[in-house]
Amino acid sequence: MPRTTAHRTALAAALVTPLLLPLWTAGPARAHGAPTDPVSRVVACSPEGGARAGSAACRAALAANGAPFTAWDNLRVADVAGRDRQRIPDGRLCSGGLPAYRGLDLARADWPATRVGRGAALPMTYVSTIPHTGTFRMYLTKPGYDPAKPLTWSDLPERPFAEVAEPALTDGAYRFRVTLPADRSGRHVLYTVWQNSSTPDTYYSCSDVVFPENAKAAGKPGGGKPESGEPEAAERREAGKTDTGKPSAPPAPRPRVTATAAASTPAPSASEPASTPAARTASAASSGPSAPLLAGGALGVLVLTGAAALALRLRRR
Repeated sequence: MPRTTAHRTALAAALVTPLLLPLWTAGPARAHGAPTDPVSRVVACSPEGGARAGSAACRAALAANGAPFTAWDNLRVADVAGRDRQRIPDGRLCSGGLPAYRGLDLARADWPATRVGRGAALPMTYVSTIPHTGTFRMYLTKPGYDPAKPLTWSDLPERPFAEVAEPALTDGAYRFRVTLPADRSGRHVLYTVWQNSSTPDTYYSCSDVVFPENAKAAGKPGGGKPESGEPEAAERREAGKTDTGKPSAPPAPRPRVTATAAASTPAPSASEPASTPAARTASAASSGPSAPLLAGGALGVLVLTGAAALALRLRRR
């Protein structure tokens, strides 16, 4: 290759590379996640939390935090390796012990919550941006839990009431169903631990849920309804989804869901399934956090096409 042509090719590469670097580095920075249904505290109080972000509990959390929960998908601790109770201190379970999320540990009985039913099949949505392998472990605070006191490990059973291994990422979220214990009433915390096997990270989150207070209400089907009684469309907006009217995507592969008996939770009866390993079909619209990746990919194609044309034109000279 003549020296002049080589110089022109190198110049074209030098002009294009700085444009591509932001695209390459932007994706992994948001490769994390958090539950949006039932909504977790970090999502509810984040800039994407909608009306929930203006609640009294979220305002208090922001004041205690000293900074907004912009990185709502980054509540993770490295190298825990299953030693959650040794690594995460009492009273700091919702923040994972991370100072940047300390506002989530406030002991309050007015956190944005989701109404659920005793013994009901609960559909869960855990938003993420790229797939990770790993296992979700779900814990529910014991009967008699007091939300006015800091959450400690003694408030949770020794074993999770359900585990979900290797669910598929569909339209930017992991979707699966678990069956809630049938012996709770009032306000509780659903504590979700996502231990990655493809990374050294473990993610922690607190979702506040409310069970019926009396036996008559307990007979009603539950799961997934905001305590405030917001309409279904508002729920989709809060979760970063839109109703496009398009047909839903094909069903995702079913994750492996395992129910485990908690120390304080009686075993379900024969007529009551331990868990429902059904992955929900995804909405045709992608969730919010994954949209920048799509835009970045399209921009990358345009930039690469322009670079190739520029290099070819310089070579012909």
